[in-house]
Amino acid sequence: MESVPVRCPACGRDHAYLAPVYPCPCGTPVAPPVLPGGTVEPVTHHTWNDDWVTVRCRTCGRHDQWPRPELCCPCGAVLRIPVRPASESASGAAAGAPPSHIPLPRTAAAPRPAFRPMTIRTGRDAVTAAALYLRWLGYRNVVQPPERPSSRIDLRATGLIAQVDSTTRPTTLRDVECLWLNGLNASVTSVLFSLAGYARDARERADGLAVPLFVMDLTGTPQPVNSPADELLSTGA
Repeated sequence: MESVPVRCPACGRDHAYLAPVYPCPCGTPVAPPVLPGGTVEPVTHHTWNDDWVTVRCRTCGRHDQWPRPELCCPCGAVLRIPVRPASESASGAAAGAPPSHIPLPRTAAAPRPAFRPMTIRTGRDAVTAAALYLRWLGYRNVVQPPERPSSRIDLRATGLIAQVDSTTRPTTLRDVECLWLNGLNASVTSVLFSLAGYARDARERADGLAVPLFVMDLTGTPQPVNSPADELLSTGA
């Protein structure tokens, strides 16, 4: 990937900008397609629509939303880097050679036995029930920190982090976004469990970010509430 020239409109300083690379769930590294020669805009305030951009994976064709590229100039200006719309990226990919392979849907290696839940009486019980469920799905080395860290990550496993919301309010959009960013930074899958369900915008955002959402009742039995969770339940770890 080559850098593109960027000139700060505030001070006139020239920069060589290289877009960040993120991991697609299929394993292919993807980067927002920076638009050479596009108009660079100073960021005066952040909004959800401006802070995210849809990026298409050229290998599997999946569309995901990733942080919009920005550059901090030494003069103090924060610059928003223009990117090519995902629709144009898709057209460009269609005009080129087809991908070398198309990932096939995964299936569970063998039928799993019935899940044996545990009754939830406390918030700690909810975390333990989620840990049992992840082990049942096939995740290895599922561990609980002795005390909840500031990141609010309740469970860690090989290739996965999970948060368990045992409060009486629906899990919020911010909870979904923070968990996803933690998973992105660690290059692992993020999964969310909730006792009270999810706010509508939280569910919609989780669908866009491919974050599996599960809801649990007091019997300790998680149930999938979105497509990523259905897929995880079907395929296992």
